[in-house]
Amino acid sequence: MADMNPMVVGGAGFVGSHLVDRLLAEGYPTDVVDDLSSSSLRNLADARAAGGSLKIHTLDVRAGDFASLVGMRRPDVIYHLALLTPGQSERDADGSAVSNVLAVLEAARAHGVAKVVVALPAGHLYGEVPTRELPVKDGRPFLPLGLRGVLARTVTDLLSVYRDDYAVEHTALAMTSVYGPRQRPVDGVVAAWAAAFAHGEPMTIHGDGRQTRDLLYVDDAVDALVRAGQRGSGLVVNIGTGVQTSIRDLAAMIDPQANFVAAPRRHGDLTRMAVSITRARIHLQWSPWTDLASGLRATLASFSRLVGGP
Repeated sequence: MADMNPMVVGGAGFVGSHLVDRLLAEGYPTDVVDDLSSSSLRNLADARAAGGSLKIHTLDVRAGDFASLVGMRRPDVIYHLALLTPGQSERDADGSAVSNVLAVLEAARAHGVAKVVVALPAGHLYGEVPTRELPVKDGRPFLPLGLRGVLARTVTDLLSVYRDDYAVEHTALAMTSVYGPRQRPVDGVVAAWAAAFAHGEPMTIHGDGRQTRDLLYVDDAVDALVRAGQRGSGLVVNIGTGVQTSIRDLAAMIDPQANFVAAPRRHGDLTRMAVSITRARIHLQWSPWTDLASGLRATLASFSRLVGGP
């Protein structure tokens, strides 16, 4: 990888903090921008202890100070990971997603930032896909699911406009269900059940448990992000494993003896999801390497440590 001067918006969040760890380990001087509305500086404890050139800026990208910061720090790539985060309500997404990405793109345009990389929810972007057409191929027309899906598609449109009109390059990663250490229980089924397991509490299954997810370990997601900083320009790239795992099977992997609480299926839940990663293999030279069993072990161990376990 060539030299890179990255800025990570949402760098104190789940995926963002792991990305910061990786960038610092690679020797890149890294700026973090985060308003801490749904994240925590605790997520950056390892990064701060590791040394390296790390600057943390607590501010909202929609504030005027952000553009000034970009002009002062002169990043050549901005990672925007604070868009349509899993625990964000649809009302909050409606109020911030478009204005957030516009603020980042405008700052990039004004100060000559070469590239913007964003992570978007693949499930909401593609919507319900017939089983026979899974895993979802790159380039499939978007059929957005709910407000979050419409906003995700709008973000891709805005990225294209700024590329065509202002030469601000982009790569958009359509990510499946990312899981791993530091994820908040409200942000994903693996984190919710890992927290329940660590506390000796029952797991809640919404619906019949037959719905499937493409579960991607956070280290694999971060590797795709790092590569996207200098590859895959102008593309929407699927990032996942291509493997469907049912909610029932996931629960059994976490705790075969677990007690389950049945709950109604939630509005907007996808029935099935998995994505093809052909474009990622070609343009990012990326593929996942963490199998689900290994990723779950690491995640469960991290939650166990948080509650004082071994």
